[in-house]
Amino acid sequence: MLPTFELDNAYLSSRNTITRGMKMAKKVGHLEKQDVNELTRDIDDDWNNFVVSEINDHVVRLSVLQRDFHWHLHKNSDELFYVIEGRLFVDLEDRTEEIGPGQMITIPKNVRHRTRSKSRTIILCFESESNVITGDV
Repeated sequence: MLPTFELDNAYLSSRNTITRGMKMAKKVGHLEKQDVNELTRDIDDDWNNFVVSEINDHVVRLSVLQRDFHWHLHKNSDELFYVIEGRLFVDLEDRTEEIGPGQMITIPKNVRHRTRSKSRTIILCFESESNVITGDV
């Protein structure tokens, strides 16, 4: 089961793109195709991230980002980033990897990293649904 969270109505109405993405994702089942262009078309936030599918004990998150995320690691699970559009920079302790459309990178558990982009970037993230971010480490 996916983790749940509550957002107050004032926040939701002010963040129409978030609610649109969440509503779109909730409507889609396993045997239904999804259109990434449709799901992300109206999102212009610096960062927007929502679950679009569950696969066994993992989730697939669709993210639209155009800013830096904080340094963090995941203690219990690997994480995979697949770039659909734009360029994703993955900072590791010893280097930075630049990932373009059609490319992916897997970050092993316990590896400190951060993601960032200089312009609008759309990615899929595959990770354990129980993945916990240990941030600012």
